[in-house]
Amino acid sequence: MGNSELAFIKAVAAMSPSHAPGLIRGIGDDCAVLSRDGDQVLLITTDTLVADVHFNLAWHGPYLLGRKAAAVNISDIAAMGGKPRYALLSAALNDALAEQGLEEFMAGFTAMLGEHDVVLIGGDTVAAPQPVFNVTLLGEMAAGQVRYRSLARLGDEVWVSGFLGRAAAGLALCEKSDQLSDRFAELVSAHLDPEPRVALGRLLAACDQVHAMMDLSDGLATDLAHICRASGVGADVDGRRLPLSATLKEAARYLQCEASQWALSGGEDYELLFTTAAGTGTELAERVSRELGLTLSRVGRITADNEVFLTEADGGRRCISFQGYEHHLRPAADSGRRPPDKADL
Repeated sequence: MGNSELAFIKAVAAMSPSHAPGLIRGIGDDCAVLSRDGDQVLLITTDTLVADVHFNLAWHGPYLLGRKAAAVNISDIAAMGGKPRYALLSAALNDALAEQGLEEFMAGFTAMLGEHDVVLIGGDTVAAPQPVFNVTLLGEMAAGQVRYRSLARLGDEVWVSGFLGRAAAGLALCEKSDQLSDRFAELVSAHLDPEPRVALGRLLAACDQVHAMMDLSDGLATDLAHICRASGVGADVDGRRLPLSATLKEAARYLQCEASQWALSGGEDYELLFTTAAGTGTELAERVSRELGLTLSRVGRITADNEVFLTEADGGRRCISFQGYEHHLRPAADSGRRPPDKADL
């Protein structure tokens, strides 16, 4: 099968039936989509977080870890335009976390669920050498509003919400033990305590001019390539339009890193990436700013190239397809970050 996640997913998809009673969409999107009575559909997503692979307890305390475990799943529901409803949690616990951190983890987990009116309905616990958390989340929405990755059209504009690269910068700061610096608090918070864009996802899904959509978990280069591959198109990204915060640029200077590289390949932003019909995005961005107080940025357009290209400030152009984070199935320990979006499977 190969040891990359992309190769593994491709092999598993080939083994799995693509048609089953009630199944509308299976492998290949942020959620599976199942039919329900009436005009509603059921959305299902799942994620696994493993200590020293997806998180590092040296800087990711149990409370914020609980919040993040819920948030990354809620974000997948938002990516389809849905409303999150119910959660299942399975936890493998070592002695230290079971004795000292489980109550804090659950406080954070249920706090994030509560902020989005999600109810915890069950799960499982087991003893293990290191902590592992698996979350399954169910959501719902109108069948005619589901936004798949495969809906991008030639000539569409490519848009993102918020700022890019902040979570990757926050991780880099945590790895240098600078996570408590007030001047970089915005970046560290983006890594430790991301905010899923549920209200934005629902607003966008109700707009006819919005076509393809997903959340940004693996970096713009990889996630836009997922949309392009699913839609049979390509994309041009304008590097001068990447929304980079002033704090991100300051951190890049401090760490001697490229701010744009965090935005393109860092991952874990959990902002929304979507395409709109040509000429319609600006008015939509004004509405989102007015109603939700969020910033949208046009970063490119959909083309017929079948690859994602970046146009840089000096006019140079290079292919960046799938140059974000890719999980290998034999990861090194102590990475402290999660692999790409589980819902690709």
